[in-house]
Amino acid sequence: MTTAARPVATATHCPYCALQCAMTLTPDAQDRLEVTGRDFPTNRGGLCRKGWTAAELLNSAERLHTPLRRRSDGSFTEITWDEALDRTAAAIAGTRRDHGADAVGVFGSGGLTNEKAYQLGKFARVGIGTSRIDYNGRFCMSSAAAAGRRSLGIDRGLPFPVSDLDEADTVLLLGSNVADTMPPFVQHLSGARARGGLIVVDPRRSATANLTRDGQGLHLQPAPGTDMVLLLGLAHVVVHEGLVDEEFVGTRTEGYRALVRSLAAWWPHRVQALTGVPAALLRTTAHRLAQGRAYILTGRGVEQHTDGTDTAAAAINLALLLGLPGSRHGGYGTLTGQGNGQGGREHGQKSDQLPGYRAITDPAARAHVAGVWGVAETSLPGPGLPAVELLASLGRPGGVRCLLVHGSNPAVSAPDVTAVVEGLRRLDFLVVADFVMSETAAEADLVLPVPQWAEEEGTMTTLEGRVVRRRRAGPPPEGVRDELWILAELAARLDSPASFDDDAETVFDELARASAGGPAEYAGIDYRLLEETGGVHWPCPPGSSGTPRLFLESFGHPDGRARFVPVRPAAPLPDTAPDADLTLVTGRLLEHYQSGAQTRRVTELARTRPESRLEIHPATADRLGLADGQWAEVEAAAGTARARVQVSADVRPDTVFLPFHFGGSERANLATRQLTDPVSGMPEFKTTRVRIRPVLEPDRRTGGGEVHAASAPTGRATDRHAEEEVTNA
Repeated sequence: MTTAARPVATATHCPYCALQCAMTLTPDAQDRLEVTGRDFPTNRGGLCRKGWTAAELLNSAERLHTPLRRRSDGSFTEITWDEALDRTAAAIAGTRRDHGADAVGVFGSGGLTNEKAYQLGKFARVGIGTSRIDYNGRFCMSSAAAAGRRSLGIDRGLPFPVSDLDEADTVLLLGSNVADTMPPFVQHLSGARARGGLIVVDPRRSATANLTRDGQGLHLQPAPGTDMVLLLGLAHVVVHEGLVDEEFVGTRTEGYRALVRSLAAWWPHRVQALTGVPAALLRTTAHRLAQGRAYILTGRGVEQHTDGTDTAAAAINLALLLGLPGSRHGGYGTLTGQGNGQGGREHGQKSDQLPGYRAITDPAARAHVAGVWGVAETSLPGPGLPAVELLASLGRPGGVRCLLVHGSNPAVSAPDVTAVVEGLRRLDFLVVADFVMSETAAEADLVLPVPQWAEEEGTMTTLEGRVVRRRRAGPPPEGVRDELWILAELAARLDSPASFDDDAETVFDELARASAGGPAEYAGIDYRLLEETGGVHWPCPPGSSGTPRLFLESFGHPDGRARFVPVRPAAPLPDTAPDADLTLVTGRLLEHYQSGAQTRRVTELARTRPESRLEIHPATADRLGLADGQWAEVEAAAGTARARVQVSADVRPDTVFLPFHFGGSERANLATRQLTDPVSGMPEFKTTRVRIRPVLEPDRRTGGGEVHAASAPTGRATDRHAEEEVTNA
């Protein structure tokens, strides 16, 4: 494997959120990379503390440098790449032969480059022949995506450049704490704040909600799980107080009358009784949105529910009534979280999609993609299982028996992680590709060391649909191999009928051809254009310069019109713990990202936030006999998590908050259940009923701390199955 000399400075993008802030990496005297902010429309030179410290992880002592095989005692031993690839191919081939192709599963990530996401989907469907592929983006964007496709015909997080928000008079932000999750985004809210028009909907007084103080906006603090009711109440005010944009509704939408009928029951005082938000604030918000330049933005807080798709649809309905989507006086969008959450769901990682955001059940789409891949359309599998169902099938009769995980850590991030880990341990063979020994990698039979963001070439797609270049600032450590190379090598060992390349630019060119004519078309984009422009918004057919603003002329449905989708709140979830009187909301912290596999290994971030904190209202803490700083158990029907108590008036008395970035007994998802939205497959993360009680501080040596490469046995079976397959191959 050849390595290139490190350039003096490399222009690239941050490895974390979908804002994809631009940065420059420059080697210092010790040849370690230093980070500086770079001017770009999303961040304008600014970075958050995660971005500023991103390069530290490149030199972490916990980096993996060679493939690791699990011994019979649960410890790991180093092996060669040839042995690792032979074992993996033998396990796939043996499972496919004995149990069928769908007994092999693939679990991807919204953090992979477009090229890797595309290659992973192609490898699953052609290299293996399995339909069992999905990814961790199912946990964060699927409800908004499903609602966007249903109502607007296309799912692109922000159908306009983020810089358009600078001119807003009003921004209604529901269920997103951008001040902590993507701090450079806040500068785009400064105009609305200066005009008193930032309106934040959140059960917590989050850092973003605090931006509304001193006359800069409003904070609406509904009870958890009542976001849809709030949105229906706002739409009721718009309809019954003469605020509808009648020309827009008449010329650009369908289904208005059915929507009006569905809103009849949601008058302001009824909504007040259900949400706790005063009727006067509902009216103020609705009238504010109907004046000047207004935007409605949603985030995971209103979408990570069993009715998340319908809640996102209620937000779109409100925006359509006001004439915002596709207009020049406002807009609607949803805030993608993961670094490549947008691109990661466009090119084949989702169980029901092919590249270009095509449906895998569409005969024309199947024929087109099969033609690019050089295989028969009939050889492509059909739709598979969304992530929660896929993980629930692990090791069960008729389920997945051999699993490949790339860039994801479901042993922390998935709902009901106790059940997920049990499933991982039931597998015949588990392969995890990662750059550190994550909690999921610690369960594997085989761990494959892969590069980090600054050691690879590729592209990412921002929350606004802008495709940008990720550039390599230097080679990965000796012994580390890129996923494109790994997949190409495995495909060759499995006698794949399609060819696989390990060069990122070549893979991107194939991706562009595969996406041609699809909703998310990249056919007019290549690396040269990205170098010249700094980024291109899809759709971009050949000869185009991209589409920064969608829907200006028409929506994504064949007739060009958007659809009103009447919705109603679902029945309350069954209460399996009647004495659990508090609602657990999970979310993110400023210092950490996703499952914390990266940020918990950055010294400054880990020192600032070394452990999980349970936010609880002072009155609730007093009632339960809890003091600030002591440890508590958070017990739910699924299981029990532990955290240190943080008494705070920023959370409602009926609500507690846990971040989901920590491992061991501090995993918030020990408490969440495997309940999902029936449309999107999105898990319910925001309304878990819990009881809280004080406990002793956990012993981190046995469950509260990090997992290391030489960790003790975990209960996984030995790799006897794979050894037998290698012998027989």
